[in-house]
Amino acid sequence: MSAVQRPRIGIIGTGAIGGFYGLMLARAGFDVHFLLRSEYPAVSTKGLVLKSAVHGALTLNPVQAYNNAADMPRCDWLLVGAKTSSNASLAPAISQVAAEGAKVLLLQNGLAVEDELRPLLPDHLHLLGGLCLICVHRAEAGVIEHQALGTVNIGYHSGPATAEERQQITAAGADMFKTAGVDSMAAAELGQARWQKLVWNVPYNGLSVLLNSGTTGLMANVSSRALIAAIMDEVVAGAGACGYQIPEDFAAKMLKATERMQDYLPSMYHDYAHQRPLELHAIYAAPLAAAAAAGQSMPRIEALYQALQFMDQRNTQG
Repeated sequence: MSAVQRPRIGIIGTGAIGGFYGLMLARAGFDVHFLLRSEYPAVSTKGLVLKSAVHGALTLNPVQAYNNAADMPRCDWLLVGAKTSSNASLAPAISQVAAEGAKVLLLQNGLAVEDELRPLLPDHLHLLGGLCLICVHRAEAGVIEHQALGTVNIGYHSGPATAEERQQITAAGADMFKTAGVDSMAAAELGQARWQKLVWNVPYNGLSVLLNSGTTGLMANVSSRALIAAIMDEVVAGAGACGYQIPEDFAAKMLKATERMQDYLPSMYHDYAHQRPLELHAIYAAPLAAAAAAGQSMPRIEALYQALQFMDQRNTQG
């Protein structure tokens, strides 16, 4: 990808995800602009710092940082790294920063996040989903710690593109990340990719909060490991009821891969620890509703969701 062809990129939500990918893209020579809220003072003065077990210690300074979308230039790609609970409130900023025909890529967990944001965006924008397979968290304002992985799988959701153009757009997005040294590929079916990521996210995110444990502790205990496997099976069954057939050995591979991982505290654990709202709607409510509509119950996931609702309410409301 030559410098002439490189698009202007906007990062909407510069937390761990937006900060990591935005920093990598900027260091690769892309014109990247970061929209921040509470972290604006720290990032605008000290830059972004990445402490990565994969890429080493990297710093981006100065950063093209903004605390108001109105001050940003119009961008060809918008990478949304904010929590899904912020999407509705961010829609006006996304629309304001987007160039005509821009690609909006949601780097978020959960199900149906694109369905809920689409009606709030102009018809001329392309909406895509990005599945981030990464172990990363924000250590402090402007400082990101990256333990492992980093792959982004990109799927087209909706917009004015033809079938051929959709393939071109997802391929261009993948090439953009590859240029920055990040593995990436186009996902043929976005819904399939989102359900497959839920196989990991549903058990580990919620149980890390409920049982106050990282992945190593969860996998070392016979009872919690059995519960994780049973929850994974429910996700696979829910996906199947919704028309997405996940390979029979997929959950087993996820379990084995997690056993080999360095101890990891999922994003929901960090949100709970910092008394931030949990992403319960996208990761639990939406899959439960989709499966129920297809006639499939997921009782363990329902119970986990109910317990997390209690903990989230008590945690955020004092």
